[in-house]
Amino acid sequence: MTEAVSTATGAELPDPDERRGGTGTLRFLAGKIGAGLVSLLLVVVLGFLLFRMIPGDPVTTMTRDRPTSPQQLAELRARLGVDKPMLQQFFDYFGGLLRGDLGTSYIYNRPVAAMIGERVWPTVLLVGTATVLAVVLGLWLGVRAAWKRGSAFDKVQTGVALTLWSVPQFWLGLMLLIATQGLFPSRGMTSPDTPPGFFTEALDVAHHLTLPCLTLLAVIYAQYMLVMRSSLLEEMNADYLTTARAKGLRDDLVRRRHAVPNALLPTVTLVFLQFGLVVSGTVTVEAVFSWPGLGLLTFEALRGPDLPLLQGVFLILAGSVVVMNLFAEVLYRVLDPRVRAS
Repeated sequence: MTEAVSTATGAELPDPDERRGGTGTLRFLAGKIGAGLVSLLLVVVLGFLLFRMIPGDPVTTMTRDRPTSPQQLAELRARLGVDKPMLQQFFDYFGGLLRGDLGTSYIYNRPVAAMIGERVWPTVLLVGTATVLAVVLGLWLGVRAAWKRGSAFDKVQTGVALTLWSVPQFWLGLMLLIATQGLFPSRGMTSPDTPPGFFTEALDVAHHLTLPCLTLLAVIYAQYMLVMRSSLLEEMNADYLTTARAKGLRDDLVRRRHAVPNALLPTVTLVFLQFGLVVSGTVTVEAVFSWPGLGLLTFEALRGPDLPLLQGVFLILAGSVVVMNLFAEVLYRVLDPRVRAS
C-alpha cells in the first residue's frame, strides 16, 4: 500500500488505494442490490403469470357443491377482480405490492400477509434446525472423509451422501413415516392433549419436528459434506501445508489451523446460497408431514387455485432466495481478500 500524502499544513490525505477500495465496494454493493431488485421484479411478473396458467377456476372451486346462478357467478368474479383484463389485474396487483398489500385470500377471505405471518415461524423453525444440524454434520464428515481419502470411511460416507443427495425429499419423508410408524407423530406441529407449560409444549413440538427435520437434514447435509470434502482435497496439496508439516506441526494441527479454515470459504458461502433454496424446497416436506408452515400453505392454496395466496407465498419464498444469494455474494467478498482486491 502506498504511503499517505502529507499536505503543507501537515495533514495527511487519504490513501488513494483506500479511496479506490471504498469506491469499489460501494459500486459492488450498488450493482448487487440493483440486480437483486431486478430479480424481485421478475419474480413478481413470473409469479403473476405462472399461477394464471394453472388449470382450474377459483370461482368454480369456491362455489362447488352450492347452487349458484350465472348472475351470482358473474358477481363473484367481479368482486374478486378475475373478470378484468390480464394487464389490469397485474397493475392492480403490483400497485397493492407497492402499498404493502398482498391481497385477500379467495378461499379463506383473510389478508394474505396475515396468513403468511402465521406460517413463517414453523417454516423458520424447521429450516433453521435442519440447516444448523446439516452444517455441523456435513462439515465434520467432509473434513474427516477428505483427510482419510480412499479409506473405507471416505468411500462409505461419499456413497451415502451421493445417494441421499439424489433422493426426492417427499419420497424420503414417506419412507421415514413407514419405518418409524408409531414412534413419532405423523402430522401437525403440536398435540391437542399436551399439558400447558413451556417445557411440555417445547418437547411436544420437538417430537413433531423430528421426522420432517430428519428428512430435510438427510438431503441438505449431503451437499455440504461433498462440497467440504472436495474443497479440502484441493487444499491438501497446497505448498503452505507442506511448509507447515516441515516445521514439525502435528497432522491434526495442520488440518485444524491451516487446511480447514481455507477450505471453509466455499462451504460457508454455499450455506447461505442454499438456505433460500431450502426454504423453497420445504413445500413437499411440509405437505407430507402436514407441518403448518409456508410449504403446506402453498399446497393448500394450489387446490383452489387461490391466486392471491399463491402469489404472496411465491413472492416470499422466491424473495428469500434472492436475498440469501445477495448476502452470500457480499459475504464471499468480505471473507476472501482476493475478491476484494479484484
